[in-house]
Amino acid sequence: MSENKNLVEIKHLKEYFNVNVGFFKSKPLKAVDDVSFTIKKGETLGLVGESGCGKTTVGRTILNLYKPTAGEIWYDGKLIKTKEDIHEFRKKATMVFQDPYSSLNPRMTVSDIIGEPLDVHNLCSSKEERRERILELMSYVGLNSEHASRYAHEFSGGQRQRIGIARALAVNPEFIVCDEPVSALDVSIQAQVINMFDELQDKLGLTYLFIAHDLLVVRHISDRIAVMYLGKMVELADANEIYDNPMHPYSKSLISSVPIPDPKIARANKRIVLSGDIPSPLNAPSGCPFRTRCPYADEQCAASMPEFKDVSKGHFVACHHVEDVAKIQNKIVLN
Repeated sequence: MSENKNLVEIKHLKEYFNVNVGFFKSKPLKAVDDVSFTIKKGETLGLVGESGCGKTTVGRTILNLYKPTAGEIWYDGKLIKTKEDIHEFRKKATMVFQDPYSSLNPRMTVSDIIGEPLDVHNLCSSKEERRERILELMSYVGLNSEHASRYAHEFSGGQRQRIGIARALAVNPEFIVCDEPVSALDVSIQAQVINMFDELQDKLGLTYLFIAHDLLVVRHISDRIAVMYLGKMVELADANEIYDNPMHPYSKSLISSVPIPDPKIARANKRIVLSGDIPSPLNAPSGCPFRTRCPYADEQCAASMPEFKDVSKGHFVACHHVEDVAKIQNKIVLN
């Protein structure tokens, strides 16, 4: 269960990349544009959105794999700013990467892959202690001790991801950024890995930022869910609340696309199909980034970005027309 204390606090985070658009000309690509949120100790915050919306960039920027363009990252009440801060932060915060095929070094044995963070941070005083810690980490993720001397290419995708998770746990972290950790795996393996994340959280008291595009996976593991669109945060609420009562037009469309196992309910479900394509982050629309695909958009939406505000008991939405969207939602439920 999550406590009331905020472990991670992100304030007005921005991550811009300069892209060449001609001879000696560059333009900022706003991958993450003024994003703010908190994650409580012991909580899992799910982060969802279409491909290219900036989810992964948020995770990598929090861990300073990308240097933030602007904004503040607070961890356990301390601002992460200097090199010393980042070095200490990386002992408490790690990442599980999306692709278990490219994130593991093919020239290293499983033992060396998992032991690398122990070596970098000098966490073991002897070879015997290092070996015992590696075997302990392997047992956490369901790998046998005889796997230690083998290479990553000898394992299946699910086993490789377990190696990546064991490596992330090596520094005994409190906070883990999970960057689409099951999207490259078979569906049958996904459930095993998700359940393992749950068990590890209970056992080790972990806090997760869980990035994914599969809404069913996110609902299963998350306490709260945040929705991103084109570098902006558009909605944030409890997992059940965002499924039962989405308030942003984009969130409504996302939730309506989730497959429903009951055929009767599925036939009655009104799928909301968005018109048009996602604009390029290089040429994002003025005002609200979603307005070019939104059925409620008007001059106000083009003129200003709506404030990301709390509309009801921890349900944050960035939309000028929250009330209109809510009325439509009620009509759909009644039908």
